[in-house]
Amino acid sequence: MKIGLRTVKTAVAAVLAMLLAGALNLLYAPSAGIIAVLSVGNTKKSSVDTALARLISLGIATSLSFLCFTLIGYNALAFGVYLLLFISISAKFQLTDGIVVNSVLVTHYMMEESYSWLLIKNEFLLMTIGVGFALLLNLYMPDIEKQLKQKQLNIEENFREILSGMVRTLNQNPKEMLDKECQKLLIFIRQGQQKAQMYQENQWQRTDVYYEEYFSMRRTQVRMLSDMVNLLKDIEVEETLVENLRPLLEFTVETFHEANDGTEILKRIDAVYEIYRMKPLPQDREEFENRARLFQFLQSFKSFIEIKTEFSKSIAKLNEETASE
Repeated sequence: MKIGLRTVKTAVAAVLAMLLAGALNLLYAPSAGIIAVLSVGNTKKSSVDTALARLISLGIATSLSFLCFTLIGYNALAFGVYLLLFISISAKFQLTDGIVVNSVLVTHYMMEESYSWLLIKNEFLLMTIGVGFALLLNLYMPDIEKQLKQKQLNIEENFREILSGMVRTLNQNPKEMLDKECQKLLIFIRQGQQKAQMYQENQWQRTDVYYEEYFSMRRTQVRMLSDMVNLLKDIEVEETLVENLRPLLEFTVETFHEANDGTEILKRIDAVYEIYRMKPLPQDREEFENRARLFQFLQSFKSFIEIKTEFSKSIAKLNEETASE
């Protein structure tokens, strides 16, 4: 049985919260531990957001329950009316995470049949201690940047494999399941995006959006790549018409890398365009349609490279702005 880091942090936060609440002689001290369990998030940012939202939510819950219990009585009917109002308001203001935990705290008012300042202070202390220890334990997060860099390498290798498959199947019926490979790559990129978001939310001071932008760029590229694969299936032209395209794809495979901004590839694409413009016009409709698909393939390939070029420019500009601040 494997025990994860989040599980350990949750258990420690709960124990510490209960011990502190007990040491302060708070009523319903175990509730602080339960609050801690429900407040340990996946990232530092999520823990801070949860803490603030639940404190605000507790203020709303206390006010609503006071009205309900005072007007109707300290009974189940009043609690039901409170829930109708509290759940509706929480949903409207996106505070739904606090519905369960704050409703538990509200039952303390019902059982004590009191809204004394000491009891209200007691409930807010329980909440503060619970979310406080959850936040404290979440200050430590393992650095996942190495994982992100490894995912980058894996993704780029997958791109190279698909492009190599295109070289092999150019101008013939593709036997490789390149479209399925594109779908697998898309799933892998989505996983990278999730990791990148987690990495970003664990940064207190830095606004390093590079990894999120990188995986977003590759996600756009893989969709374009999928379109190219579909076009490739229907391209059947004379070998002389693809003799310049094949070296272009091979060069892309050899130079496909995170640091490559694609400018050299774009120059080679323009050179291939010029060669195609010098070719004799198609002689019949079938040849025309095949040439059209080949031209569309080259257009899609150019867009595929331009996505990376624009990304490189935007990151360079962002770095310049950050350096000048």
